[in-house]
Amino acid sequence: MIEENLLKSIKQLFNSQILAILATNMKGMPYTSLVAFVATDDLKEIIFATFKGTKKHDNLLNEPRVSILIDNRKNQTSDFQDAIAVSARGLGMIITSQREKYQSLYLKKHPSLFEFITSPKCDLIRIKVSEYQYVSKFENIKILIFKP
Repeated sequence: MIEENLLKSIKQLFNSQILAILATNMKGMPYTSLVAFVATDDLKEIIFATFKGTKKHDNLLNEPRVSILIDNRKNQTSDFQDAIAVSARGLGMIITSQREKYQSLYLKKHPSLFEFITSPKCDLIRIKVSEYQYVSKFENIKILIFKP
């Protein structure tokens, strides 16, 4: 029951946000990027798009382990009590099969990015989530692990 409530809370946060912070590995150092994202209904995958040849794209090709942060902060003092942040860790990979399915899911949330995502220069990336860390009230932490 606790896991079901946690999944529901994560879905609510994800549905209320359009941007996330992606962390990749660039020569042994973290590299962060702002990305538009969408999650699958079961939350086991997070999808974003990027042009080929960007630093985040090249970083993913060299090291697929990534982390992505989605939060609802307002950059106000009240965030210490009210903000929620979810970090997802997993493996990022270029979507080569079922692209239409993932593209449709992405465009449902981000219809204004049609030209971007349909460009031949753009890759859709799927993060296969292995773990979520849900933080509320600045220090209340819940962990959700997906078994392989």
